[in-house]
Amino acid sequence: MAIKRFDVGSWLDSPLSRRRLDLSQFARERAAVADICARVAAEGDAALREFGERFDGWAPREGETFQVPQSDLVAAANRLAPADRSALEFAAQRIRDFHSKQVQPASSGPPGLKLVTRPVRRAGVYAPGGRAAYPSTVLMTAIPARVAKVPEVVLATPPSADGSVPTAILAAAYIAGVDAVYRVGGAQAIAALAYGTASIPRVDVVAGPGNIYVTLAKREVFGSVGVDGIAGPTEVMVIADAGARPDFVAADLAAQLEHDPLAWAVLITDSAALADRVEEELRSLVSGLDRAKIINAATCCLIVADDLEQAINLANDFAPEHLLIVAADAGRMATQVQNAGAIFVGAYATIPLGDYAAGPNHTLPTSGAARFASPLGVYTFLKRSSVLSLNRGDLEMLRDATVRLAALEGLTAHAHAVDVRLE
Repeated sequence: MAIKRFDVGSWLDSPLSRRRLDLSQFARERAAVADICARVAAEGDAALREFGERFDGWAPREGETFQVPQSDLVAAANRLAPADRSALEFAAQRIRDFHSKQVQPASSGPPGLKLVTRPVRRAGVYAPGGRAAYPSTVLMTAIPARVAKVPEVVLATPPSADGSVPTAILAAAYIAGVDAVYRVGGAQAIAALAYGTASIPRVDVVAGPGNIYVTLAKREVFGSVGVDGIAGPTEVMVIADAGARPDFVAADLAAQLEHDPLAWAVLITDSAALADRVEEELRSLVSGLDRAKIINAATCCLIVADDLEQAINLANDFAPEHLLIVAADAGRMATQVQNAGAIFVGAYATIPLGDYAAGPNHTLPTSGAARFASPLGVYTFLKRSSVLSLNRGDLEMLRDATVRLAALEGLTAHAHAVDVRLE
């Protein structure tokens, strides 16, 4: 396993410290995605069937559809092992409770002015397949849409070669209240949700993670549809003092690295001895894990800082997706964090709790986007409109400033539209 060691100076001098989502290296994939999206927009279901055969090994035959029968969702929930269903329902309730706190009351300004918040009419959520099935992603995307009171929520997910969808995915869709599940994956799924086909309705917002093709497709269709964000590989940063348990720290680093060979894990500590111990623990742990090959291909960095204040500054600059703070003064340090998708405080706040059952969303800004972006939430599925209900007195009060500013910009028709009402 390649573990890179840095002091603060060498870290800041390294391009790794300035990592950002760079899609320019994927020119071939971008061209392929642009073609897929254009084909789906122009040819609809015919293109979906062709790409389904090519990429998923399945497309609906005579008498079949892309949509999974609703009865299959109910059957999947009933077929799931009771302990597994209980875990999904427990997580779903905590996710629902947490996201319910994001619902904002109506707001108003001066008389005659108010802000109206409405849900989008239809949301499309995506659950990736491939290396694993992710029922947790179904919960994390569909439940906030439901809390936002989106009237219709649909799910797209890749099928197996026989057209089946994992039982856990269908069960999660049932528990989350998804209206329809479509057996289509990859860039073609994002395009279908964005543009609509005869079989799959056009949505207003697409949310959910995926591989590079899904990421590029979300970028391609943005503008025709809203998207939750353009995500890069998953990442974790841990800030730990000398008192942190090295086996705990190593476990959290490995937990995120097992997602993807492109994943990131960074430890910042003020203790060179802890960095040594964590490296030892990590190498020992990874050798016995099922996904050791993936972890060994990922990026892992250990940074020895002068002190923990410096560590916080480095974290704010890096803006990690997940930030875990394990230190004697972790609570105070957490208040100094300005840029992070999710902050985990204390030795027992392990990141997988946030991935599954704690309640906050696990779809988070990556690649430094936490500098300006937020986790997926209820607000992802809401839009706002300003309402101006003004009378003649309001017009007279606003007239002088409006006419003067219109003249300043040379827009005389704007000024006339005001003055004609006062003649």
